Amino acid sequence: MILFGFVLIPLAAGLAAWFVSRRNETFARWISLAAGGALFGIALRLWLQTAAPGAGSVGPGSWIAVFDRPWIPQFGIRLHLAADGLSVLLLMLTGLLCMVSVAVSWTEVRERVGFFHFNLLWTLAGVAGVFLSLDLFLFYFFWELMLVPMYFLIVLWGHENRRYAAVKFFLFTQVSGLLMLLAILGLAWIHRSAAGFLSFDLADLARTEAPAPAARWLLAGFLAAFCVKLPAVPFHTWLADAHTEAPTAGSVVLAGLLLKTGGYGLLRFALPLFPAAASEMAPFAMTAGVVGILYGAVLAFAQTDLKRLVAYTSVSHMGFVLLAAFSGTRPALQGAVMQMLCHGVSTGALFALVGALQERTHTRDARRMGGLWSVMPVFGGFALLFSLASLGLPGLGNFVAEFLVLLGTWSTSPAHAAFAAFGLVAAAVYALWFFQVTFHGPSRHGWKLPDLSGREILTAVGLAATIVWLGVHPRPVLRTAESALPAIEWRGAVPSRLPAPAESDRKAETPVQPSMTLSGRSAELSAPEGSDLAKGALP
Repeated sequence: MILFGFVLIPLAAGLAAWFVSRRNETFARWISLAAGGALFGIALRLWLQTAAPGAGSVGPGSWIAVFDRPWIPQFGIRLHLAADGLSVLLLMLTGLLCMVSVAVSWTEVRERVGFFHFNLLWTLAGVAGVFLSLDLFLFYFFWELMLVPMYFLIVLWGHENRRYAAVKFFLFTQVSGLLMLLAILGLAWIHRSAAGFLSFDLADLARTEAPAPAARWLLAGFLAAFCVKLPAVPFHTWLADAHTEAPTAGSVVLAGLLLKTGGYGLLRFALPLFPAAASEMAPFAMTAGVVGILYGAVLAFAQTDLKRLVAYTSVSHMGFVLLAAFSGTRPALQGAVMQMLCHGVSTGALFALVGALQERTHTRDARRMGGLWSVMPVFGGFALLFSLASLGLPGLGNFVAEFLVLLGTWSTSPAHAAFAAFGLVAAAVYALWFFQVTFHGPSRHGWKLPDLSGREILTAVGLAATIVWLGVHPRPVLRTAESALPAIEWRGAVPSRLPAPAESDRKAETPVQPSMTLSGRSAELSAPEGSDLAKGALP
């Protein structure tokens, strides 16, 4: 039941916070903060099973823990949750950003405090369910569960144009999600025709050989949902409006977690389910990733609203994830996982700082800033650190992520890697411009503002320590991500079959045999333990 706890804890804590806020709003905040700490602690415990020195390690492609029970058996739907290295890393990010979201809204949200934390925690419950679900119907259920409470976060606690932004976010996500639902139902029907029984389980559907034309349409349905959430150009237009109008906590969750569900969906479902169709689509998807990297950077540089500036940097940074996913090489996929983590930390921190600045100045207009370093030196120091992280300074986590993506992409398409490298130059331009216009130069408006409070410093220190640790000692995270790569690596005819589900919540002990896909046909390969073939090294 430890995996089901990732969903039950925020659901229960959200209800409790809403209930107790009628008597004590501060207590509601502490309940939400404790829920985030519990999520982080459980994920950390699972991570230590595979990454801590001297801890036991699961084999490639196996699950750390599994929860599998019937839900709607007449339709083949199960409560099937499982965690591997990829899931655990993203669950740790979920717990961390939950605590950050509660901390940054501590004084910002003063109306309907209990209902605010209810919606925040239920959004995170949906995110955790997405990162754990192996039944595709259950995955879709959690995918939609994220949508409604996030809509309320924007429309009730957002800024001036919050209704327009919330409706736009809802329509983009809902329509693309329905396309994914059609693809899920189509794939399940193809499996039923071939196997004789209905199932939505990922392990069953991964063994289904869909005809090539159908596979292309089904992949398009999945990509519609994942590319909107990522977001990939040209499906990105909802992002800046949602970020600009959302409360600070909503922006942190949007950038740090909801965008990651799109990248996770690509790695966990879209590419392993349709490797042949993905291979055909790879040149176009990689081009879209490069366009997103460059176009997002240009748009970021053109903004005067600080929230919109940071929002467009997300389009640029998440373009690296799309590029890496369709590159399909091991270094690129490791870089994609690292980029999701580092972007969640660094961009979440930037949104927290912009929100704190708006709370003090009541504006996000960069033209009214300037000279704030002399007024708020501690604030400026953290802003400089996270700006340098955003531009990919060596020694910080974003550099490791983007370097691995470019390294892995180069072996597949040097042209795409070369153009994507210009994104690093563009990132330096917009990141340094953001810092210069905000904190340097003369103080034209004579701001007299308080520096970061103790609560804000503690939050910023935690995020800063994380991004520095990911930059100087990334090996434990890369090792954890690598344990999941055989289950998601698909390009070059080396995708591995998903491990068979365990009957109980326990650590898997036997890794599955690797398999390869050639022209959409699967053939199992067996090899002695320790051989090059068993390690996934195919000529």
